[in-house]
Amino acid sequence: MKKKILCTIMSVSMVASLLAGCGGKDTGTQGSSSDTPTSEAGASADAGADDAGASDDAGADDGATADDPYAAYAGTTISVAAIETAYGSQMWQEVADAFTAETGIAVDLTTDKNLEGVIGPSMQGGEYPDVIHLATGREAALTEQFIKDNMIADITDVLSMTVPGETVAVSDKIAGGFTDTSLTNPYGDGKTYLAPMFYSPCGLFYNAGLLEEKGWEVPTTWDEMWELGDKAKEEDIYLFTYPTTGYFDAFLYALMYSAGGPEFFDKATHYEEGIWETPEAQTCFDIIAKLATYTNPITPAQANDQDFTQNQQLVLDNKAIFMPNGTWIVGEMAEAPREEGFQWGMTALPAVQTGGDSYSYTWFEQAWIPAGAENQDAAKLFVAFLYSDTACEIFAKSGAIQPVLGIADKLEGDNVMFYSIYDNGAKAAMGNFAAFDAIPGVEVRTVFLDPVNSLVSGDMTEEEWIANVISASDQMRANLK
Repeated sequence: MKKKILCTIMSVSMVASLLAGCGGKDTGTQGSSSDTPTSEAGASADAGADDAGASDDAGADDGATADDPYAAYAGTTISVAAIETAYGSQMWQEVADAFTAETGIAVDLTTDKNLEGVIGPSMQGGEYPDVIHLATGREAALTEQFIKDNMIADITDVLSMTVPGETVAVSDKIAGGFTDTSLTNPYGDGKTYLAPMFYSPCGLFYNAGLLEEKGWEVPTTWDEMWELGDKAKEEDIYLFTYPTTGYFDAFLYALMYSAGGPEFFDKATHYEEGIWETPEAQTCFDIIAKLATYTNPITPAQANDQDFTQNQQLVLDNKAIFMPNGTWIVGEMAEAPREEGFQWGMTALPAVQTGGDSYSYTWFEQAWIPAGAENQDAAKLFVAFLYSDTACEIFAKSGAIQPVLGIADKLEGDNVMFYSIYDNGAKAAMGNFAAFDAIPGVEVRTVFLDPVNSLVSGDMTEEEWIANVISASDQMRANLK
């Protein structure tokens, strides 16, 4: 197992240096699968986790009292590593302090925009943080590697734990659906491995002030979108831009739902044979390819982790109307200059046809416990505390919204509009591409998302893109976990 762990971390470390913090969202590949993990590493990790858990639980029972349920953890210090995004790092320190005040368990906190590069070296030596907050979809793909190698601890029991400092179970706090998706249950074995964290309705963000000034309506279908694009072009305004191609994950997922509903989405994300040659798939390809012709041509050159905010600035400068993004964009661009009368607007993806459904993908981050973590039971308490009213209020002050019931009632400002999108006719899309065993040169992002840059620049045709998707999908299907 150690050999596999070291190989995994070494491969992650090789690409970690390429990664810069991508604002409030880390986008791209997100893994899941339909089979129970059976690898030697996974079995060993699970066994180790169970043994450690049994030992710790016994100690907890022996030391706990009615007055102090955490007495068994006296003197315990857990290490927590969290990615620093547009939400900042102070909120994590406040939550860690609140957790310590509640349980007496000390927290050694690490936050960084390039978290993989910071924790990678110590993990090479077999020292793991007890809790890691790092979503799938980042370029270094550390979380995906841990998923593929079955090196994430089962935290299903956290759902039945009482939230520290409260009297309710974790499962009673988390909103419906968030623990029933491949983003949290990547192996399809009925167990939860990743805890759902800050969520954000994703969609197309725009300057509502510009549309009001021009008398333009927000398109409800793609035909209306193209009509708006033609009108805008006459005034030297492009219809579209995107921060990086990674932001097309939520876009593509919502588009697949719009084109063929949940059934098509499920088949497509599990690489069913022939699925990319169906009318529904062709609709998705056609829309993205056509949208590329309406995209500000400077976009690909700036679509990287260093310059992505310059593409977002195009919307604030009225040089592009729509961009795919999430609710974190407001905080991320809070200090950026903007055109007079600028006002954030957000819409779901247009329907494929009149009367059809429009979808907004719900993107959320994840927290998890490495299978090799030393203090797994104390770590589970920390994960449970993340859903406490105390933690949720601390996070919300920084704009990080936990997927807990009733949270929308406590929001204000732009967040009221953003988080009510599903109350205004849009349907929620959830899920992601299924995980597969490593294939050299083949990743979801490189196959499905990154080619958008080449479509915009004209270096790739739609037909070439489709052929590559079909070929890669065949390999992914043959290597499903």
